[in-house]
Amino acid sequence: MTRQTLRPKRSGPRIASVVTDLPFQPQLVRAVFREVTSLQVSRPAAWAAASVTRTVLTAIIDGARSAAAEEARKRLIPKDLISAIDRNVEVEVGSAWYLHSPTFHGLMGQVRDADGALVSLRERRGARTPSGVAGAHRFEAGVRRLLGSRGVRAVPAMVRDLDGIASVFLTDLARDAAKVVSEGGVKRFGTVSLVVPGEPAPAPLLKDPLLALSIRRGDGRTVGRDDVLAAVTMQLFGDLRQRAITEAAERTRNTSAN
Repeated sequence: MTRQTLRPKRSGPRIASVVTDLPFQPQLVRAVFREVTSLQVSRPAAWAAASVTRTVLTAIIDGARSAAAEEARKRLIPKDLISAIDRNVEVEVGSAWYLHSPTFHGLMGQVRDADGALVSLRERRGARTPSGVAGAHRFEAGVRRLLGSRGVRAVPAMVRDLDGIASVFLTDLARDAAKVVSEGGVKRFGTVSLVVPGEPAPAPLLKDPLLALSIRRGDGRTVGRDDVLAAVTMQLFGDLRQRAITEAAERTRNTSAN
């Protein structure tokens, strides 16, 4: 009787390493996309969105960790989140969450209507709770894994805020990625270049890799990886934007298109 050697099933290049390294799993990312669009979402697109969200939350946690370290604490509290945002405006994302978090209530300032009457916080929130806020609880496990990977813990209120920011940011990212597909590219992309007299002009815009993302390729029924990366150019800016795009592109470089 001939013995057959069982070979492990191949699940595709780098699939295991990409998925296990991400605190926000592709299934969760796809669920968020389904809330804002009926378009299909490719596997690389889901991984790219998960990677970008990880990069953003990591930057926020690292900023909060630095603030906590100044007081010799390893457990993060809400004021560390405020400090992280104050010190790095690039991480001020998921702003719709701020109206729903006690951490930010005292920082939002007063808003008055056209008649000068004070607009209450309930009125500012609106009658409908944004989907990203309503689904924030789904991100707790991923947030806790990410906190552990950075060597810190957080009080429940801080975990709740990180949940909310992650959920709202990913919801906005999904919505913009769907808009990239429907509009055939990024219609709101723009840049400003300063030219100093006597110095050479900056390189042409077409050589800018971020601008290249604004030109869409692919069918109009599926959100692809590059659609997510193009949406990043609308949601983030500065070094954080570049880092998020670079890390997401690297994580999905050798994955299949579907």
